[in-house]
Amino acid sequence: MSSSTLLDPREAPAGPNRNEIIRSGLCIGCGACAALPDGTRVRMNFDRHGQLKPSGSREWLHDRNSDFSRICPFSPVSSNEDELAERHFPVARNRDPLLGRFDAAFVGHVEEDDFRANGSSGGLVTWVAAELLRRGLVDGVAHVTAADPTTDGDRRLFRYTLSRSLEALSAGAKSRYYPVEMSEVLETIRTVPGRYAIIGIPCFIKAVRLSCALDPILNERIAFTLGLFCGHMKSARMAESFAWQMGRDVRDVAQIDYRVKRPDRPANWYRAQLTLRNGETRGRDWWDLADGDWGAGFFQNSACNFCDDVVAETADIAFGDAWKEPYSADGRGTNVVIVRSPVLLDLIRDGMRSRRIELSEVDADFVIATQAAGFRQRREGLAFRLSWPRWGLRPRKRVAAARSGLSARRRMIYAVRYEISMWSHRVFWLARRLRWPGLYTTWARAALTCYHGFAYSRGRLGRMLDWLGSTGSEGRD
Repeated sequence: MSSSTLLDPREAPAGPNRNEIIRSGLCIGCGACAALPDGTRVRMNFDRHGQLKPSGSREWLHDRNSDFSRICPFSPVSSNEDELAERHFPVARNRDPLLGRFDAAFVGHVEEDDFRANGSSGGLVTWVAAELLRRGLVDGVAHVTAADPTTDGDRRLFRYTLSRSLEALSAGAKSRYYPVEMSEVLETIRTVPGRYAIIGIPCFIKAVRLSCALDPILNERIAFTLGLFCGHMKSARMAESFAWQMGRDVRDVAQIDYRVKRPDRPANWYRAQLTLRNGETRGRDWWDLADGDWGAGFFQNSACNFCDDVVAETADIAFGDAWKEPYSADGRGTNVVIVRSPVLLDLIRDGMRSRRIELSEVDADFVIATQAAGFRQRREGLAFRLSWPRWGLRPRKRVAAARSGLSARRRMIYAVRYEISMWSHRVFWLARRLRWPGLYTTWARAALTCYHGFAYSRGRLGRMLDWLGSTGSEGRD
């Protein structure tokens, strides 16, 4: 495990306020700012596009509080991932410009019990969290579970919770492509003594690290951070769109499984399934849905356009899907794992020796290959997006703005993807307002056809784009 050096807030440079972050499209909705112990009662609420945003008084939103500007993961004055990794993993054996600092990397799955069967991938996220509980290394694990419809009045489908038993922890298995926030669990950790682990996507783990650097209580009690590789954050409207396309209103949905696992199908053949309040189930393959191409960017949070961390570089351990053959063809699911904590590396190796987990050590190039499309979007694509004129705050990134070196095809892919992510929120809002689902689905299918034409065409359009510029990286995203 790693410890954080506490920072003196008096040394913080002047930074943006919450309203400036929100208006600039840089708020990811993590809830870290709503959990600040400043005596203000704040809630995280859905905005009109189904994204979580802090909701407070005008004074609170416009307060230029140095604590906020230093814990917001997209603030231009907060520490970046390289700086945090240097602070937490100073003696890491490996350093890579895409993976950050790490001690070892593995590919494989869990053999023990039904961890693999119950998870979206190889079952290792829940297994490591369960092992921390079993060994008494933590008293509770903060993770995402389905919301309780009897107590959650805002009808959220998922939320963060703290689990203190293996049975409760198992309810958090599976991927959740839905907005969640951490304010309540951070407040609980601050209130209830103990040692805790937190599972989260890269920007959430970064927000935890930044919060711990300012808060001695959180710094003492958050013992482990478990990161999840991330493509981007979706809004709550994706679940609503899936329900529309399966002939139901999202208010009729009790549960949603975004990745139904079937061993006879490749792991990357996603199938979504709704469980309705009357017990009925409905399912569709993602590729049959108008907005089912993940890479096209439907319902993406705008802050994700300015993220350069794919593999949770600030987490003690990070997990992703092994999107590389032969693993991606294995419907049972396979994880790729990056370990940065010596304690967790010992835990992993103990599991390997006892044959409870089946892992093979791999190098950085293997891990990068499993996430190739994500790295193109977060590094090559980010450099291109940073070169565009921009209104509002400009985040401080580790990637320099650049337009040269990209083929016409790659530039067009990034531009169309950006437009789809932006307009999907607006068109869905209008369709929802008019109670006309067909307006959105017709637009989405047309947008996806356009995106595929630029991204994958090998016909006249593709030849023209390749002729316009032959440099840059090619390949299917």
